[in-house]
Parts: sequence; structure tokens; C-alpha cells
Amino acid sequence: MGEVYKEIGQEPIRLTLKDGETIVGICFGHIVPAKRGKHLSVPYGPVLKEGIDRTDALRTIIDALTKIGKDQGCSFLRISPFWSLQEGSRAQQAIGAKNAPMHLLAEHLWLLKLDRSEEEILMAMRKTTRNLIRRAEKEGVTIEESKDPMNDLQHFIRLHDETRKRHHFTPYTNAFFRAQVKNFSGHEPRCILYLAKYQGDVISASIHMHCGKETSYHHGASSSAHSKIPASYLLQWRAIQDAKKRGDRVYNFWGIAPQQEERVASSDQRVDEEKLPATRYPQIAKHPFSGVTLFKTGFGGEVMNLAHCMDVPLSSRYYLTRGIEMVRKWRRGF
Repeated sequence: MGEVYKEIGQEPIRLTLKDGETIVGICFGHIVPAKRGKHLSVPYGPVLKEGIDRTDALRTIIDALTKIGKDQGCSFLRISPFWSLQEGSRAQQAIGAKNAPMHLLAEHLWLLKLDRSEEEILMAMRKTTRNLIRRAEKEGVTIEESKDPMNDLQHFIRLHDETRKRHHFTPYTNAFFRAQVKNFSGHEPRCILYLAKYQGDVISASIHMHCGKETSYHHGASSSAHSKIPASYLLQWRAIQDAKKRGDRVYNFWGIAPQQEERVASSDQRVDEEKLPATRYPQIAKHPFSGVTLFKTGFGGEVMNLAHCMDVPLSSRYYLTRGIEMVRKWRRGF
């Protein structure tokens, strides 16, 4: 990912923490030249070895990041660790960090274990999800894994632009998608691009990453012209089937809304994820991730809650950025 960020103009920072000759911690970050405030972002890190004094190790890494951040003119560090809520609370106290106004990466992951047969996974899905997979097959939707992802990425980018306009979210840039596909296609870990076709047209596409024994769903997009054709459901099912064939243990759908929506996620009632009935489901309808939550949880699985993103201020400029982000958070409905 460091090479991906480097290609879009964000300098990668890579650290290792050693005890003698043994690596006991690693950390990846990148310098974000954002208008709201230049900062050093640490996605899903640091990663520390079990059995060491994690507090001392974390403080050592934060000290190193602080020096780098100040040398680079950053006003704060933004850390989104892949830790449990309890671990995150202890770490936050240890380094004197503040809760970030917004998440950096997904903090409520929806995970599907693949230790069952395909039939068992299907039967554990929400009834509506299962029916929509079968309906897409009957409608003649076909799913292909791209053999030339860099060339076929044009289909994803076109559909992603449609999706962005339809849902009014702040997207990753096209340069980011190109850099991700370029750096991971044909390698391990690897990037997989799926295309869903209907009557000769690509009407849905998604980008997945495979690493170790896990496949994760990173980006998805769909056509406005064929919104009644449930191609995205069949596409996800194909990705799950392929993950099982590779011997993966987990299929990671990534982010969903916080779990006050759990009662809705387990419902068999068919709900259009783009047109939520606010009167029936008032909590979920207000959350920006409401649609994707209904979509993802319909495939079955369980939630993993991670520590909230935290900030370490490096200068007084941070507080201006914090104020701007608090307003943006309110406007976006988080």
C-alpha cells in the first residue's frame, strides 16, 4: 500500500521496532497533504508482537512518528489501529491521544466465516438475499473475474462515478484505484476485479483483495440504468465461492454501520438498500452506511468492532482541523 500512496503523491512512512535483531513491531503510514490539515495517517497500525510490553512499544513508535510528522510539517497524527475496543482504550491513555472526529477506516467489520459448505452458507443468508442471488442467475447475469484488470478497470471507474453521484459520498480518486490495481494485480497479496454483465453490458463491478486466508471486499459500483437487476448480489456470491475454493477462512465485507441496526440486519423482510423506509427503521435510515449495512449483513456473518480512530496533535493548527471535521461529521449524518 505504500507504493499505492506514493503514486498518488502521499509519501509512505515505514517503521520497524526491534528487540536486538528481532522485529517486535511494524508500522506503515503516509503523509496526507489535505486541505483541512496536513497530517501523518497510520491505517490499521501499528502492529505489535504478542508478549511484549505493548505500552512501551507503542510509545516508542509514536515518538518516532511524532518526530517524522513535525519534520514534515504535519499538524497531527491520525492512527486507526486494528485493535479491540479495550486495547484501543488502553493505548489512547498511554499516548495521550484524542478521539478523532471521524473514522479513518472501517471500525465495524462484517465477517463471514467460510468453514461451512456453500449450501450451508446460502441457507444462513437472509431469505431476500438468497432469492436475489437466484433471481440474478435467472435474469441471465454472468460474473467474470477480469484477466486484464488494468484495462477492465475503466468499467469500474465508469460505474463508480455513477454510484458516487447517486449516493453523494466522497470517493477515492481514480488515480488511487489505478495504483491499487496496478501494484497488486498478479502478485500475492493480489487484487481481484469482478465484472457483472447483463445483456452484454457491465452493470456492476467490484475490487477485492486476497491475502493469506482472507478475501476482503474493498470497492463496489453499480449501474443506475439497471437498478432492478440484482447483479451485485450474484457478484458477491461468486467472490465468496472463489474464496472458499482458494481455501480462505474468512470473507471480509469491511465496514457497516454501528450495531444499533442489528435487529434490521437479521430481518427477512425485503428492503431496498437505496430506499430505506425511515418511518419503520428510523435509526438505520439516518446512518450514511445504512444501505451497505443491509446489503452486507444479508449474506450472514458477524461483526468485529475495532478501536475508534485517534489523533495525536502536533501543533495548534490541529484544533482548527478538528473544528472543521466536527461540522462535516454533523452534516454527513455520522
